[in-house]
Amino acid sequence: MNTVRIIGGRWRRRVLRFPDSEGLRPTPDRVRETLFNWLGQDLAGRSCLDLFAGSGALGFEAASRGADKVVMVDNSPKVLAALEANARLLGADGRLEIVRADAVKFASSLRAAGLRFDVLFLDPPYKQGWLDRLSALLPELLTADGALYVEAEHGLDACGDWCTVRHGRAGQVCYHLMRRGESNDAE
Repeated sequence: MNTVRIIGGRWRRRVLRFPDSEGLRPTPDRVRETLFNWLGQDLAGRSCLDLFAGSGALGFEAASRGADKVVMVDNSPKVLAALEANARLLGADGRLEIVRADAVKFASSLRAAGLRFDVLFLDPPYKQGWLDRLSALLPELLTADGALYVEAEHGLDACGDWCTVRHGRAGQVCYHLMRRGESNDAE
């Protein structure tokens, strides 16, 4: 089993275990620290969707920092079992929901239900076209002022109507914070 450490909030310093799985790359500590500096340390009042939960690093970090609701989605039974075990370990309350589903199908079902989120984490497996398939669904998934966080194998100027406002690189990972309709004034 691999491990990832929560770096802030209520569960700070807690270590979570997750299995080996093809394409699973937990967001590094330094990148998560940067992301939550961008988003704010306290996510109270916000709802978050992690469509490719994997290790759970982003979703558990958001819940640890007080997000009102965090929905974590993955399609691997092995990964889901680890996410559920980690939720039990942390004593996560009803603010955390773990769902087994295909990301595009789940996003479509949310759109049909009219559910929207304040923050959407997208860290899909690379070179499989996930971002292209999901970009058309984004306007129905995010609130008007919602933030989109994307990890990709290359830099991105935009994803649908969302433009990169901040970005960075850590090793092979390019990470981006995007906002709807804002110009690219990334750092």
